[in-house]
Amino acid sequence: MAARPAARSDLKINSQPASSAWVQQFLLFALFFAGLMLLHAPLLRLPYFWDEAGYYIPAARDLFLTGTLIPQSTPSNAHPPLVMAWLALAWRVFGYSTLFTRTAMLAVSAFSLLGLLRLSRSAANLPVASATTALVAIYSVYFTQSSMAQVDLPAAGFTFWALAAYIEDHTAANKEHRAWKQALWFSLAALAKETAILAPLALFVWELLGHFIRLPGKENRWNQSRWKEILPPVGRRTRSLYLLLPVVPLAGWYAYHYAKTGFLLGNPEFFRYNVAATLNPLRAPLALGMRLWQLFGYFGLYLLTLAGGLAMLRPPRRESGVARPRIPFWIQAAFLSVLLAYLGFMSVVGGAVLARYMLPVVPLVILMWVSTLWRRVRYWKLIVAAVAIAFVAGLFSNPPYGFSIEDNLAYRDYIVMHAEASRFLAMQYSYVRVLTAWPASDELTRPWLGYINANANASQPFRVLRIEDFSVSQIEGAARVREHFDVALVFSTKYQPPHALFENWDAWQRIKEKFFGYHRDLLPEGIAQRLGGTIIYHKEMNGQWIAVIAVEREQDAKGAGSKCCPKMRSVSDSHQMAGMRLDHDPDALARAKLESVARRQR
Repeated sequence: MAARPAARSDLKINSQPASSAWVQQFLLFALFFAGLMLLHAPLLRLPYFWDEAGYYIPAARDLFLTGTLIPQSTPSNAHPPLVMAWLALAWRVFGYSTLFTRTAMLAVSAFSLLGLLRLSRSAANLPVASATTALVAIYSVYFTQSSMAQVDLPAAGFTFWALAAYIEDHTAANKEHRAWKQALWFSLAALAKETAILAPLALFVWELLGHFIRLPGKENRWNQSRWKEILPPVGRRTRSLYLLLPVVPLAGWYAYHYAKTGFLLGNPEFFRYNVAATLNPLRAPLALGMRLWQLFGYFGLYLLTLAGGLAMLRPPRRESGVARPRIPFWIQAAFLSVLLAYLGFMSVVGGAVLARYMLPVVPLVILMWVSTLWRRVRYWKLIVAAVAIAFVAGLFSNPPYGFSIEDNLAYRDYIVMHAEASRFLAMQYSYVRVLTAWPASDELTRPWLGYINANANASQPFRVLRIEDFSVSQIEGAARVREHFDVALVFSTKYQPPHALFENWDAWQRIKEKFFGYHRDLLPEGIAQRLGGTIIYHKEMNGQWIAVIAVEREQDAKGAGSKCCPKMRSVSDSHQMAGMRLDHDPDALARAKLESVARRQR
């Protein structure tokens, strides 16, 4: 196979002196971090959202307060603790606040973009790398995850660094043995999120296949076949074994988790929802279709896919009589092995088919398409600019179908509405019993999530009766025990577009309900009618809504709050009734410690 011609603007990383390379990378990191801080400035003080509030922040806070790696204030999902440890360290140094949380995560995002730039330069050239990194930074899913305290983006970032080390280790011009670097980065990725182990395992299987193809006696077929271009360059066999090393720290974490909790893969409900309930041969093809859309069509990706597909019909552009080089086939094959591993695994495992789970491989797709455009289209920069505009538009406009609101700035609308409604309750209806669903149940009972004022409500004003959602069955069940709550905080738990695609297709609705937990929330008026209440607060923003409903009773004049749940025995009591749960968890001692730490850091 002929050596890949280098593009004229391709800056070789390994040809630079070590000190110069470090300075360059530090400056690039500072540039990325400053740009992300500027773009995310309006979002840095937002309270925590959904899974942040439900797991990652409580887990990191437990580590910060008690030093325990196993969460105490929320059931353990067995996620490795690397990201939570990073947040706890940031809080220890700067103090506990959403500002420092989101700043710490933006630092991880900037480091991830730096890794993607290095990976793209190793695989292609500087123009392709620059365009790819810019597109990924403003891609809606990556952008919103950049400041969120979740684990998918850090795992993706470490995977980018690992893949860059993998390519550099196999580059013919690189004589230094760097296999330990890819093992280190893949290990960090797996300790950020367990599913990141898919990448090194996929590469190991691919290299193992290459080993069998090159078996003795098959040299002629090997030398004369296309396999020589597709398989990784021949090197020391021990290099492949380095790809298995990340299994060791991940296995060590699971062994520790099992010793402490008695559960290997998280609490039983987590395992049921994400594994046991998803192993259905009818669900997998549907999930695969959704995953393919997230890879090639989601939030403007379809424009890049369309442009790249059409560009494949054109011949490569030539410079000085030489065709512009493609990304080598063996690198494309390595990317494909990782992509297929994620596609297959994420189509079978995972209760929620969330786009952020695919963050380690979506940038690889973007890199491949940008390289194709650079190689074959004269005005490729204009196409990339048009795609960038589509990506930015996706941040502010919702698609004509249901989607996870964490995938664009709709999550900000959710947070703003919930914070305002929580403040309304705290000012007008303090110390009442509230009917609501998660995550609002946590928002009202955990001041450190940022929705209610911890100082003004130090004694925990709300007792919450929690239901699953606001579907007909749940609301009718709540109506039968309405003597146990005074007001209801109701909200849209899923985005429902005004004119959704396939909205009237009953078969599709039933499929979503059976396999993907879909339900339709009642509107506030319908909920108020069934509960026998009056809407006293209502707000809508871009397809989402929230409302407060006061329950009317004959004894309201005598003070319904005086009969609030007489069996509530302690601050940690949970009372089960009709499929509902009454939560009351002020956590005053831990909150006092947090406040003292914050004062000490000022």
